[in-house]
Amino acid sequence: PTPKIIMLNFKTWIDADSCPSQLREFLVSEAEKSGFVAMLVANRKILGESSNVRMIVCEQKKDEADNIILEQSEKNDIVVTRDLLFAKRLVEKGVTVFNDRGTKFTKDNIDDRIMERNLSMNLSAIGLGGNKKNQYGQKELKKFITEFKPELQKHIVAEIYSKNAGNPM
Repeated sequence: PTPKIIMLNFKTWIDADSCPSQLREFLVSEAEKSGFVAMLVANRKILGESSNVRMIVCEQKKDEADNIILEQSEKNDIVVTRDLLFAKRLVEKGVTVFNDRGTKFTKDNIDDRIMERNLSMNLSAIGLGGNKKNQYGQKELKKFITEFKPELQKHIVAEIYSKNAGNPM
């Protein structure tokens, strides 16, 4: 018999305007395989919808995608974003947050990441540093997958356990 795909309640929200296409493709594929819904939020249509993929096109206002994700995401959801200040707001809400390189932001590390970013921006502004190339390839995608998959499994197990907690087999 064909295994039954479980439709999960938690969502993975993708701040899709700046999300690398390889990562979007991985997350959409993973949503189809694992049964969670991938919510892509951007100021333009990026891809079509399916049973496990939803596309929210927002206005082209500053932080509009962030505001939609912040408002609609729930504690058991996962969000993928490059925006550290937005990530901090999500962490404070209790949402699991990753950047596109697999760093999971927590209450213990988010402030340090923001300080590092500010220092880097200040050094760049005075001509010191800032020559880092912002490229995204297989190495970065692999690191994301390595960090994301165990967290995804935790979310799946937690949801299945909470559904079955009241129903002993």
